[in-house]
Amino acid sequence: MDAACGDGDFGSTMASAFEEARRVLEGESGNDVGTLFTSMGTSILSTAGGASGPTVATLFMEPGKLSKGMHELRLQDLASMLHESDKKIRLLGGAKPGDKTLIDALEPAVSTLRAAAENDVPLQEALNRAAEAAKVGCASTKELVAKHGRARYLGEQTLGFIDPGAYLVSLVFTTLAASMR
Repeated sequence: MDAACGDGDFGSTMASAFEEARRVLEGESGNDVGTLFTSMGTSILSTAGGASGPTVATLFMEPGKLSKGMHELRLQDLASMLHESDKKIRLLGGAKPGDKTLIDALEPAVSTLRAAAENDVPLQEALNRAAEAAKVGCASTKELVAKHGRARYLGEQTLGFIDPGAYLVSLVFTTLAASMR
């Protein structure tokens, strides 16, 4: 996905990282939510290199810190934890909505989850809404010029291409919503 506007290895890197995360999670025997999130983030961090590894790992490691010792999550918990991930990723990379990064999908998905939690929307509906918000945010990156990552050096040439990180976030939320069905 990033062959036109990056170094061309994002997809294969993330496929390897998430495959390793799946393998690690299959080996977990407990039901501590924090441990599961942390294990996933740690496995992504150790498998994916470059800037994308730590960034994507943060998406899972922040919730891991906040859910240590928990054995179930409410929508409010998930929304709060992913909000912390969003803040930490922004802090690490300096990106904001409109910069053509994963933030363009993450921020609307998290905002949607938070609003759903505040309005007592049922979990499945909240996840469906968040997945749709992530998809819309991802699609919006096609009309943006990259301001972060390797793609920023290409400037206007990045127009017309979806940001791979935003696409990954969209996949994560779509998968989360689908797994609840």
